Amino acid sequence: MLSDPGEPANGRLIAVHILCIMLHRSFFVTLVVSTLALSASAVSPSPSPIATAARPSAPGYSYDPGEVGKAPKPLHLLILGGTGFTGPYQVKYALARGHKVTVFNRGKTHPGELPAEVEQLVGDRNGQLDALKGRKWDVAIDNPTMLPKWVHDAAEILQGNVERYVFISTISVYGENTRPGMDETVPVAKYTGKDAMKETRDTVVASEFALYGPLKALSEAEAEKWFPGKTLVIRPGLIVGPGDETDRFTYWPVRIDRGGEVLAPGNPRDPVQFIDARDLAEWTIRMVEQGATGVYNATGPATTLGVGGMLEGIKTALGSEAKLTWVPADFLERRRWRRGRTCRCGGRRQAKMAGSRRPASRRRSTKG
Repeated sequence: MLSDPGEPANGRLIAVHILCIMLHRSFFVTLVVSTLALSASAVSPSPSPIATAARPSAPGYSYDPGEVGKAPKPLHLLILGGTGFTGPYQVKYALARGHKVTVFNRGKTHPGELPAEVEQLVGDRNGQLDALKGRKWDVAIDNPTMLPKWVHDAAEILQGNVERYVFISTISVYGENTRPGMDETVPVAKYTGKDAMKETRDTVVASEFALYGPLKALSEAEAEKWFPGKTLVIRPGLIVGPGDETDRFTYWPVRIDRGGEVLAPGNPRDPVQFIDARDLAEWTIRMVEQGATGVYNATGPATTLGVGGMLEGIKTALGSEAKLTWVPADFLERRRWRRGRTCRCGGRRQAKMAGSRRPASRRRSTKG
């Protein structure tokens, strides 16, 4: 149980259970990131011991209502998306807390994996939103959006039909990412294209995700425009945990488990940050229950974790004898090794090498 109902748990940030997907995601290796570089938790002065049991991925994961407790007031939640990485945890945690849940998506990602009591509305953010018309919910949670057009179109229908709007953003919105300790007041990246409302997923990909942060920032602003004073913006860092289908974090345990010489980027003291998908999902639902609005970073741990400590922790957890060979970041940058391909522990292209983006989550850690 979390010691503070208004804050994501850092127990799992410090001792993270990752089901790392290997062989094209065909089977799992259980990883526990041990606490070699950390001795304190932001949740409690005495972190819980590292559990050794494997935790199932999102489809098989469940919450015990008796353990999570009931919300002060049951809500009817609309989750836009809901079947990706964090969505299923949001859905299942909300149900365990006594809320009613409706999801809206294309019905193509992991179909049939959500609990039977979840209402499924089928549509597409690219203009097929009729299923949202004529309905009312207490809160809408917008998970998959990277385009302000998507927020505009959904909000045009939902304005007056939902009390509050939650937009899941990203720390990639920050225009400057080299100073440690940046908080939510740091200016966001500016869009310099011709028409943000005409951008598409394809143009974002074609830009090698250079448009991702600026468009997310505009999406935040679009949400606030339609729901002034009623919008909650959550900016996660790198999200990790069971169900992660990327190799940004899972690369490391898979590679270290193979053994031999492993290229490690930058300096072992370069800080890294991440948040467990379950912690993010659970905290989002509790923020909704509290009626929170405003902007919050959501990443951790609260104390510094170096990439060296992370990699050594993985070695210890796996019993690996892999040898880490540290290569200077500037050497890799000169050869155009992007952070996502080299460090594989966070960020989009705007971020440089390991540890360059290190925002503070002070509002998050004091909430509650």
